[in-house]
Amino acid sequence: MSRRTLGIAAGAVVLAATAAGLLAGCQAAGRGGWKVVWMLAGVERVTTLRNGGRIVAVEQRGDKWFSAVGNQPGPDWDIGLVHSPDGKHVAERNRKGDKWFVEVDDQPGPEYDEIAEYDPVFSPDSRRIAYGARKGGKWLVVVDGRPGPECDGVGKGGLVLSPLVFSPDSRRVAYWAREGEMWFVVTDDRPGPEFGGTGKGRPVWSSVVFSPDSKRVAYWAQKGDKWLVVTDGLPGPEYDGIPDYGPGPVFSPDSKHIAYWAQKGDKWLLVMDGLPGPEYDGIVKFGLVYSPDGERVAYGAQKGGKWFVVIDGKPGPGHDWILDGSLVFSPDGRHVAYGAQKGNKWFVVVDGKPGPGYDGLVEGEWSFQPDGSFRYLALRSGRVYRVRR
Repeated sequence: MSRRTLGIAAGAVVLAATAAGLLAGCQAAGRGGWKVVWMLAGVERVTTLRNGGRIVAVEQRGDKWFSAVGNQPGPDWDIGLVHSPDGKHVAERNRKGDKWFVEVDDQPGPEYDEIAEYDPVFSPDSRRIAYGARKGGKWLVVVDGRPGPECDGVGKGGLVLSPLVFSPDSRRVAYWAREGEMWFVVTDDRPGPEFGGTGKGRPVWSSVVFSPDSKRVAYWAQKGDKWLVVTDGLPGPEYDGIPDYGPGPVFSPDSKHIAYWAQKGDKWLLVMDGLPGPEYDGIVKFGLVYSPDGERVAYGAQKGGKWFVVIDGKPGPGHDWILDGSLVFSPDGRHVAYGAQKGNKWFVVVDGKPGPGYDGLVEGEWSFQPDGSFRYLALRSGRVYRVRR
């Protein structure tokens, strides 16, 4: 191996380097496969253990990449590797000569003039794969080797997080596409509403979100100087803004409801199933959650200099701050807890009642227990306490 070769073997993770300072570190992840999370200096891709205990390696020499399986080096390719969620499959975005193709488990796919710069996307069940490709002057999305409808552009842009999205059940695919100056979402090969330029180039739009039951689709987009959310192909009301951070449109666990934040003038409001709620001065960007049954919703907001949690439309007690991402329902949906700050103390609020103050709270280290109690970790005077309420 050269000084920039990375390999993964059955039962162990092996990093080889002949030059000092190249070794950075790695760790194993997942059952049935390994994933490198720290890499050699200069190596930009990760690899995955294949079935049968074979080694998959990627090597960089100058601006060229080489792949290898076992001890057999591959040809001189521009290469990118991506592994399936179950760790059993590997897809490679390759170029040989002037043609590009995607190879899945040693099986080359059809050749194209270009493969989109983002990595191929595996479905959640790891059985399907999709990627963007160019044929002549047209782009298309290839799903399981089958080309979709041609258009002038596909994939990444705006604030999209993932250019190609599979539904949770792995049966459906959605992506952004362009025809002329108009952008639209294609779902199951069917185009949705079009959105044109804003005078500042391409419109701004978000990733596509499927509902948990995979039957519904939502995303937000910019239309002129207004923003809106499209749900199941139908554009919603227009607003002055939709936050470009946080989760975007959020479906309830039962897939019956959808909610998102919107801006009206200098105020913010929650839109629930297309209906606007009360206006607030500010919002907690990761503070929107449903109860497990989908029938209740809670979120964090600000008004008059105080932050509070609104549960079922009713605001709770005011605080100096609400901890982002701390809002949680109990498994039965009857109780709500979150972290808050008052002065220099932090505390946990359960069903509107604040607990004792601490110097800090350990984010993510809290949960409702089967007996209905709530447990969390807190800091005081340099010590960590496990608290039960």
